[in-house]
Amino acid sequence: MPPTPPLTAAITLTPLLILLFFTIPAASWRPWPLNTNHSSTDSLFGDSKKYEGSSQFVKMRYHMGPILTANITIYPIWYGAWRRSQKHIIRDFINSISAADSKPPSVAAWWKTVQLYTDQTGANTSRTVRIGAEKNDRLYSHGKSLTRLSVQSVIKSAVAASTRRLPINPKSGVYLLLTSDDVYVQDFCNNVCGFHYFTFPSIVGYTLPYAWVGNSAKLCPGVCAYPFAVPDYIPGLKAVKTPNDDVGVDAMISVIAHELAEVATNPFVNAWYAGQDPVFPVEIADLCEGIYGTGGGGSYTGQMLNDVDGATYNMNGIRRRFLVQWVWNNLLKYCAGPNALDQ
Repeated sequence: MPPTPPLTAAITLTPLLILLFFTIPAASWRPWPLNTNHSSTDSLFGDSKKYEGSSQFVKMRYHMGPILTANITIYPIWYGAWRRSQKHIIRDFINSISAADSKPPSVAAWWKTVQLYTDQTGANTSRTVRIGAEKNDRLYSHGKSLTRLSVQSVIKSAVAASTRRLPINPKSGVYLLLTSDDVYVQDFCNNVCGFHYFTFPSIVGYTLPYAWVGNSAKLCPGVCAYPFAVPDYIPGLKAVKTPNDDVGVDAMISVIAHELAEVATNPFVNAWYAGQDPVFPVEIADLCEGIYGTGGGGSYTGQMLNDVDGATYNMNGIRRRFLVQWVWNNLLKYCAGPNALDQ
């Protein structure tokens, strides 16, 4: 569950909504509950060792808003200093979502749970996720410290650029802002590692689903790069080895997965979420916060896999391995992933 609630979805802004936005952020995520105040969903986790988070008390409901049923196009915005190798890791993950022929357990099999969600016409979340045009902002055009509103200004710059501007795609596009390890975004490291929302026409000119994910390698790996890094206040806890030799980017993969799953099923914060109050939505990945394998829950990741070099992962992509958080299966009422031990 997000540490702070988002606004109710709206297409136009009033002065009151503008005021509220400064105090109520978009849906956000952290890898696991890092303090004694565990996620409110901890109390929902059952004793099942097969499927984590199993509970009949979770009421994930559809609130009649649109989901992304057309082929989804991800438009990465590389903000700051990015190495080519880092971009390759992230691109490989996104391209793996629709790669049905990947070796099991696969990223594509993980996305099948996201595909189960439907809109009011019965259409499922798109099975196809691809990378579209990309934009580089190597000069930190909006500085190295971004607010939630300036995040939208970065997107505005990308879609309104004089050269190589990103296309406007409000129906099936997701604008993925990725900030390098020397960029701070409002609330980053304060139990927030990524968030998704939609852009305001008053800022961007269009209502577009977007997500932000930051590289925490320098700023707060113990908060946002778990289990590849561990917090200092937990003595004896050992970090695991990354599958792609990059703590910050390997950790970003699971946050990207989390946000893409939620933006696909709840792009305007009026589609799929649990809870009675739309101001406090608990989305399909929030219910599985920190669960990567069988037995997961609370601050335990669950059982993961190790390759011959000792690197930890739980899913295969087209060319690489990744560690990706599970998501909520609303038909079966539990968190599920392709690496469950009895699958």
